Amino acid sequence: MAAEFIYLDYAASTPVDERVAERMLECRGSAYANSSSNHVAGRRSRDNIETAGAQLAALLNTDPKTLIWTSGATESDNLAIAGAARYRAQRGRHLITMPTEHKAVTDVFRMLEKQGFEVTWLEPGECGRLDPAAFKAALRPDTQLASIMYVNNETGVIQDIEALGNVCRDNDVLFHVDAAQAVGKIPIDLNALPVDLLSLTGHKFYGPKGIGALYIADRPGCHVEPLFFGGGQQRRIRPGTLPSDLIAGLGLAAEIADGRLRDDLTHLAALRAAFWNRIRDIDGLLVNGDPDSGFPGILNVSVSDIEGESLLLSLEPLCVATGSACNSQIQEPSYVLRALGRSDLEAQSSIRFSFGRNTTAEEVEFAAGHYARAIQRLRDLAPGDAA
Repeated sequence: MAAEFIYLDYAASTPVDERVAERMLECRGSAYANSSSNHVAGRRSRDNIETAGAQLAALLNTDPKTLIWTSGATESDNLAIAGAARYRAQRGRHLITMPTEHKAVTDVFRMLEKQGFEVTWLEPGECGRLDPAAFKAALRPDTQLASIMYVNNETGVIQDIEALGNVCRDNDVLFHVDAAQAVGKIPIDLNALPVDLLSLTGHKFYGPKGIGALYIADRPGCHVEPLFFGGGQQRRIRPGTLPSDLIAGLGLAAEIADGRLRDDLTHLAALRAAFWNRIRDIDGLLVNGDPDSGFPGILNVSVSDIEGESLLLSLEPLCVATGSACNSQIQEPSYVLRALGRSDLEAQSSIRFSFGRNTTAEEVEFAAGHYARAIQRLRDLAPGDAA
């Protein structure tokens, strides 16, 4: 391939769509004023923010007033989980989540444990999916909040959010969903889904970094205590001057995604199938996640007899991941894969290939062959360890 590198790390971040970049530049040139100001420039910024809210709301089929702008999914997760748990502490101090959630979720729950909350950590099934019956069995009279990820960032496993949410609704439990890997990638209808709180970020669907949102359902008892204070913006739930250019960019990214969700999914499914067909006969290859019903933009595979760091170095110029982006600097086996029953060696050798709109069939063909050759070269160097 002639390119300097082949980017197959779309689950970590996506390139900003050129139309989105142009939109942000327009805002920086003509709508840079503080949206709280009452002069004409401030009203222009405010109009851009309202337009973006309508665009994002249309993607999610909700009302714009249910959306709170944040700096990204990490802040949204923190605000949703800590804010709701504290707001509903009189309802109970028992919380539910999974050990395979993103660090932006698990670390908040561990913080809440130190503050006197009790957390039940539900183990996933073999493929990473949570059994709704096991979820229901974990509920207690003092359970007040549960948080389950929509699409797993490492394996692409899709949870049955509708079934889990119905269990929560039937038992007066608030249901938070980390949808950073789902929004703009798969259809989401918040008018139909029994979800109370939903986190998202723009840079996962071709929008800018540094901007996200939190959905808070407009229903009794669904509220969060703020994490920040100062100013009355966004109903005092998340005060602070709004970055109107980033918000405008996220809004347009949402509108673009809304118009091409089905086409994107078809494209990703074809790429994943082609990649898998090219590597499926490698001895000792393991698929991490659900090979049949996972998100088609992610393929996570392991081999038990290959050292992970050596494999990653051998894969250049492929831009791929050995785990979630937030954890990539830590030389430890993926905690997500260990929770799925993988050994340390299997987890360390895992490679997450994630595809996007710009990925081509030629890139996938090259990458799959490059991966297969890298494994063979490493096995040739240590034939005694080969599977």
